[in-house]
Amino acid sequence: MKGHFRRFDAELVVGATPGETTVTATIEVASIDTGNADRDAHVLAPELLDVERRPEIAFRSTGVRGAGDEWVMDGDLTLGGITRPVTLAVELGGIGDFQGEPHAGFEAHGELRRDDFGLDFGPLSVMLSQVVKLELDLQFVEPSLAR
Repeated sequence: MKGHFRRFDAELVVGATPGETTVTATIEVASIDTGNADRDAHVLAPELLDVERRPEIAFRSTGVRGAGDEWVMDGDLTLGGITRPVTLAVELGGIGDFQGEPHAGFEAHGELRRDDFGLDFGPLSVMLSQVVKLELDLQFVEPSLAR
């Protein structure tokens, strides 16, 4: 099953070096959209994600490293009060102007394990993968000094 989150916030602060660059993000779990409203309601229910106990996913980068076209971002992901390290492979899609605003596009990929975040779905666990693949497609807009 693939899905995405409709409500989130992310901030990229570009440092003088890649190692000084930081990313923070928060995702509203209730905004999940798998393309099927009944499935979304089931995923958010207490027996699965339990949105009441886990309303938000937070990410805070702890480092950026790499060279050439090979970059990774390390960070801490928090879900339901549990924080675990994650590593994302990052690819710069490009930098350019869009509607007069400087944009930078990135793709990032990684994985997490459900059990690292206490996501044991009881009898349903045998039907669901323990590994959750993360695929991010992000665009950041350079803030205007006039704002």
